[in-house]
Amino acid sequence: MAFRFKAGRLPMLVSMPHAGLEIPDDVAATLAPCAQARADTDWHLPELYGFLEEMGVSTISARWSRYLIDLNRPPENTNLYPGLDTTGLCPVDTFGRERLYQEGREPDQAEVQRRLDLYWRPYHQQLRAELDRLKAEHGAVVLWEAHSIASIVPRFFEGRLPDLNFGTAEGKSCAQGLEDAVLGVARAQDRFSVALNGRFKGGHITRHYGQPADNVHALQLEMCQCLYMNEAPPFEYRPEVAGEVQPLLRDMIKAALDWVRKDAR
Repeated sequence: MAFRFKAGRLPMLVSMPHAGLEIPDDVAATLAPCAQARADTDWHLPELYGFLEEMGVSTISARWSRYLIDLNRPPENTNLYPGLDTTGLCPVDTFGRERLYQEGREPDQAEVQRRLDLYWRPYHQQLRAELDRLKAEHGAVVLWEAHSIASIVPRFFEGRLPDLNFGTAEGKSCAQGLEDAVLGVARAQDRFSVALNGRFKGGHITRHYGQPADNVHALQLEMCQCLYMNEAPPFEYRPEVAGEVQPLLRDMIKAALDWVRKDAR
């Protein structure tokens, strides 16, 4: 199975496309040693968001590493941030610009297509099916794209990233009311810094599936990993630190759910 999925009863799906760690043996044999660390993983997100199951929220998370294929990139491999650096559908280097593959063993177009069919499409088929199910049952649905990244990545941004980075494709992927509801909760506290449509505006999943006119509302949250884990290898989860941000995460999720149940239609 290309993903882990748990169906819920509420009008929300939380997607974690970069949480996977596994790499199949045939691909692992072509990778450079630096790939073993899986440094660019959205580490421990299923654990951080572990409260979702008891709330009744559907979840889908990747099993396979983004080094195999990036589920949050368009299948055509177009750049989501024209003019800015980013990694591609089948990355060939790490966020730190280390070569991911042994010399001459990068995936060719046939291999990229194979990975699309085997790993990318099943995730998106399940994601689409669950959004359709929840929308049919409730009339509207929220797609919450859960991501995390090291707080300092010079390749992509200068200095330290804000703690909580929301992306709504400049307001195109969700209704203004949902954006206001979630950001209102985020900005009501002063412990964690907040940005909206800054360096991260939402990836392919947010932009593609977020169709507010069709009552499918998507937003992405890119969190600094220092809010819940060690950012250096071996990237340990820190439950005592995570416990400080989890109540806010829960409150933001609840605000999104309250909005979609009352005001979306």
